[in-house]
Amino acid sequence: MSNNFVTIVMYHYIRPLKETKYPDLKGLDLYKFKRQLDYINKNFNVISASDLVASKNNKKILPINPILLSFDDGYIDHYVHAMPELLKRGMTGIFFPPTEAIKEKKILDVNKIHFILAASKNKDYIKELINTHIGDNQSELKTITEYEELYLKQNRYDCKTVNYIKRMLQVGLPQKLRAIVVDKLFDKIVTKNQKAFSEELYLSTSNLKEMLKNGMEIGSHGHSHPWLSSLSKENQFEDIKASISFLENEGISMKDFLFCYPYGAYNHDTIEVLKSLGCLAAFTVQPKKFILKDTNLLELPRLDTNDLPN
Repeated sequence: MSNNFVTIVMYHYIRPLKETKYPDLKGLDLYKFKRQLDYINKNFNVISASDLVASKNNKKILPINPILLSFDDGYIDHYVHAMPELLKRGMTGIFFPPTEAIKEKKILDVNKIHFILAASKNKDYIKELINTHIGDNQSELKTITEYEELYLKQNRYDCKTVNYIKRMLQVGLPQKLRAIVVDKLFDKIVTKNQKAFSEELYLSTSNLKEMLKNGMEIGSHGHSHPWLSSLSKENQFEDIKASISFLENEGISMKDFLFCYPYGAYNHDTIEVLKSLGCLAAFTVQPKKFILKDTNLLELPRLDTNDLPN
């Protein structure tokens, strides 16, 4: 009998946090990841993304309590820590690397923000630095009060101040100013040696190929990890196509590829672009279970790792 509900879980950083230089990084501690995998092993049956698509198309019957494990952002954590633990338990997962980080040895702004926050004990200090830049460029921007009304709000994951910092540095400030501010904060608070930091943070193409050989799946997470919904349709196409082309040039097949929306952000244009490029399924960050008979394959919901016991 087919199971109508599928649990999809998303992971990001997985590392022994207390033993690292950034113990306050918002990630999943390795021992909790191991414990969660043991819980999953007892209560679910791990399936692949290909199994999920085949089931949706009535070409495969899924086991009872199916679960799919997905890993975003292409961290070396996934090769060093996640894959060995999956292999020990006979599990598989799908991994979504943003290709600009791998190709250009460049730290993505989303990760710079994570480490700025992890390296600073005083989040109000970061907020005030951002507000200083707003004041210095006031003629081109909204007022500080207007930005705070938009973004100084607690959400599911973050307190007001952290959410404000993230939103201002991810999407609130204009792109050029945002990049300048993020770079200045990263250099000041984390390190000026961005290339070395990047090489320690992300997967390499050889890592990706070995993961494929070990039965893992690789999907697209875009090239530069942008908020796709903030881009024109043409720019969305260019970013997603750049990711696919890079992976294909490295010998990783993107025929009937799977996609993960950076930040979970997408719109009608994004879906049209994905269809035009031959995407089979795409993953959101909507925190609920996937209902086989109802859910669109291009809008797959996922639970956060914190939604399961760990």
